Amino acid sequence: MLTIYKGRPKDLSGRLDREIRVYDFLDSIGVEYERLDHEPAMTMEVCAEIDEAFERLPLEAFKSDTSEDKGKHAIICKNLFLTNKQKTKYYLLMMPGDKKFLTKDLSAQINSARLSFAGEEEMLKFLDVTPGSVSVLGLMNDKDNAVQLLIDNDVLASEYVGCHPCMNTSSLRMLVSDLKEKILPALHHEPIVVKL
Repeated sequence: MLTIYKGRPKDLSGRLDREIRVYDFLDSIGVEYERLDHEPAMTMEVCAEIDEAFERLPLEAFKSDTSEDKGKHAIICKNLFLTNKQKTKYYLLMMPGDKKFLTKDLSAQINSARLSFAGEEEMLKFLDVTPGSVSVLGLMNDKDNAVQLLIDNDVLASEYVGCHPCMNTSSLRMLVSDLKEKILPALHHEPIVVKL
């Protein structure tokens, strides 16, 4: 049975610095979130199980007095770290997990040469994450704004968003309004909204 906690872990022993920095960052800008610890989430199927666990329990911190807010689920995002053909530009794409990624469609929208997946070395260099842990929160490590954030419009239309705290052994659920109004301004990364 997966257990949902409010906020950061009380015991940080065994947690990597990159994960602890995420909790410090979110706390410093006043973002409330729910956290779930789990086995490494390497597939969208595992992420769907995590989303179901979040959906079973309402987000108490955000729940209003109406029953409509109970059990709202976060949109399951694919977070793809991409580069252009020349490897001169890098992109972090947040898109719903149930949508197909067609590089041709995205490349046309952002006026870029054909896109492909960036390598593990670039993930570490720009976002301080490893494969399977890519997250919008990794942009806190991109101090030079070398990575352009791309967000599918369906992600922004959702009420909640889920992401990893730069480690795929935990997942966070937070309000999309906090993503737009608190997190992205604090990260200094203006997103380009795309439609996939």
